[in-house]
Amino acid sequence: MTNPTIKDIANICGVSVSTVSRAINDAEGISPSTRTKILATIKKVGFVPDSNARNLKINKNKTIAVLIKGITNPFFTPMIKVIEEEISKTDYAFVLNKVEEHLSEFDVAKRVAKILKPEGIIFLGGHFVSDSEQLDSLDTPYSMTTIVNKDIINRNAACVGIDDFKESARMVDYLISLGHRKIAFIAARADDLSIGHLRMEGYKKALADHGIDFDEKLVVYPPKGLNPYSLSHGYEAGKKIVKDELGCTAIFAISDLVAIGAIKALADMGKSVPEDISVAGFDGLEINEFLLKPITTMAQPTDKIAHTSVKELFKIINKRKFKEVTSFDADLFIGETTAEIRKV
Repeated sequence: MTNPTIKDIANICGVSVSTVSRAINDAEGISPSTRTKILATIKKVGFVPDSNARNLKINKNKTIAVLIKGITNPFFTPMIKVIEEEISKTDYAFVLNKVEEHLSEFDVAKRVAKILKPEGIIFLGGHFVSDSEQLDSLDTPYSMTTIVNKDIINRNAACVGIDDFKESARMVDYLISLGHRKIAFIAARADDLSIGHLRMEGYKKALADHGIDFDEKLVVYPPKGLNPYSLSHGYEAGKKIVKDELGCTAIFAISDLVAIGAIKALADMGKSVPEDISVAGFDGLEINEFLLKPITTMAQPTDKIAHTSVKELFKIINKRKFKEVTSFDADLFIGETTAEIRKV
């Protein structure tokens, strides 16, 4: 190759120009294997870095970008408060970015990384169907909050949350212990490969463990364009369950907001909770303390999750040893919306 450029090196190695610059300048933010590959390529093609390449600085701002998908979801409100408080204890700035429901978290993160050049990113909520190779190309340390997925983390990433699969199965186990065997599930989107998928699989696992056949007719998905974690989804699903005469004695909703919506729909359709149908949610929203009938739910330790997410991210930024995966247990809160099945 005649007179190779820094861009040529980047193309050969499949990395960005800034990553090549990091290797040339022996800067941080690049893995040993990538650095070795780049330097070997430079030697092989005879590339001679000029003064501009050597002096190219990767200007990063002392900023932590928080990308939130579902900003209207009250589940995230206390977590944002803790995250902001923890970041404010440092000399870093806190920037909150909304991710629209139809957008990819990965695409938004790429844009934010390019414009803001943050030193770290905290993902709050989301679906994460991107593979680890895509996420690794961010070249920015990140922490996934409320999501535990070992398959989509890399050398500069941590995930903090609960085991949605296990905790979902626990909730269904509880409903079955009350005598319920025909349990409807108000689900997330059918193509949700993240939290929605894990909670669905937990639901299926609990049924199978108790010798109950999975019935697809008892799963209610949101229509296109409707937020799967919203009051509206719960309300419409609750109406559908009654109108279609599914005959379930209990409903497991994918979130507390969905459960609240479903309970309202059941009341409007002349059904009593839990006398006619038991309803359980998931998350442990603060508002549950103020409801006339607190919902039976799996309460997530939001403060611990948020605090740990920030702590682990700063460990990555400061090149200290960190935990790739931190999983907390949820608490089964037994409210007033579930009861033993009526004997007939």
